[in-house]
Parts: sequence; structure tokens; C-alpha cells
Amino acid sequence: MEVRAGRVLVHCAAHGAGRPVLVLHGAGVDHREAEACFEPLLRDVPGLLRVYPDLPGSGRTAAPPTLGSADDVLATLLAFADAVAGAGPCLLVGHSAGAYFAAAMAARRPDRVAGLALVCPLLPGVRDVPEHRVVAGPGGLGDDGFAGYFVVQTPEMLDRYERFVAPAAALVDEAAMERIGARWELSGDDPPYPGPTLVVAGRLDSTVGYAAAVDLLGSAPHASLAVLDDTGHALPHEQPELLGALLAEWLRRVERAG
Repeated sequence: MEVRAGRVLVHCAAHGAGRPVLVLHGAGVDHREAEACFEPLLRDVPGLLRVYPDLPGSGRTAAPPTLGSADDVLATLLAFADAVAGAGPCLLVGHSAGAYFAAAMAARRPDRVAGLALVCPLLPGVRDVPEHRVVAGPGGLGDDGFAGYFVVQTPEMLDRYERFVAPAAALVDEAAMERIGARWELSGDDPPYPGPTLVVAGRLDSTVGYAAAVDLLGSAPHASLAVLDDTGHALPHEQPELLGALLAEWLRRVERAG
């Protein structure tokens, strides 16, 4: 389905009914990766409308030439959330660059967000990023994209990469990504989101590391933090059972918070 969000017509997949939960994918992919990873963890939770948009310049969501910065993407996502959630609060889940935008959305409009979950978040202050290394699998599988993304390099993970990650590459608007990437830092200095928050990072994440995610624990007043060993930036693929348990606990906190 498509939703008008300001200047952008956002393509998305949606499942279920109830309180909207917007799940934002990372850079270089589209909604199919987020859907493949998070839908099995959320589909049995009653009362949730799970929405997986293609971010501007990814998948089937075009990025018009007037969209030229991270601030423009954020404005689009806020308009998209308004269109999908209406007057009620929504839940936000983000992976990688999607977490960067989800955190900013929650900080800008805390009264419109019931809970925030950040997985392998791209955050300001990225540092101490470890070198990539493989912890499981025979090695020598797949292309360079797979080899540099997964630390669990088994045939099962390669199958997931080839079905849910690699197909998005041909749909990425490289010119738009370059344009937005040149102005990637969001403006403003909003305080962290004060509501129920989950932060999950991979100890072996060679893309964004985990140190900046750990920093959030000191500033977000209702954040739970998990740093998973033997896991990289592809954490939602590599640790689905543990991620599912953490999301379930987060949803219980959201319900308690009302």
C-alpha cells in the first residue's frame, strides 16, 4: 500500500490491526528485511498493526530531488506516522539507520510514541567499532555484501541474505542516498525519549559498534539495554529468539506504562 507523507508517497507493507507499530529498516535495504526479521516476532501479539515502510530512496519509495537531507527524511517519517497512527500514539522499532530516525521521531514527539525499540542503532558518537570477524559457519559463502554483514555465516543465514537483503540493492536510489548522506546529521538537540525503551546491540557489530548504544542507558530514563555476544550488525537475523524475548518484555513495559 502507499501513504502520502508530505512530498513523498511512501510504499509500505502492513499486517494486523490495532495500535500501529512502525518498523524502520536500515540503509541499503528496503522493508523486506525488516518485515522478514520482525514480523515473526510481532505477528502473534494481539492488537498491533505492524507497518513496514520503504524509507525514501529505498525499495518502492521514491526520493524527490527536494528531499536532500536527514532532516527531510525525518520530516517525511513524522508525516507518515501521523497518516498511519492518526491521533493515537504508536510504537517505533528501528534497525541501524532506521533506529537513528526512530530515536529522533520519539525525541521530537514523545507524546505521540508509546514505546521505542532500537536494534543495532546508528547513533551520534559512534566509536570503538570492532573489526569484522566470523564466529560460526564454514566461511567462503556468498558475496562481499554477505561476508561483511553477517558474523554467523551459515547456509541458513546466506539464504536469508539472498532472499531479504540482496534484492533491495537494485532498487536503491544511489543519487538520493548520496544527496541525503552529504547532510546526514539531524539538526536540533532533543532530549532522549522518556518512555519505555529497548536498546539491543551486537558486541561484534563492525558497522556501528555497541559503545554508543551503551551510552543511551545513562540518558534514557526507562531504557533496557542488551549487548549480545557473537552477534554483529545482522543481529535480527542471527539472534531472533533472543530478540523476540527482549521485544516481548519491552511490550509488557509499554502496557504497564499505559
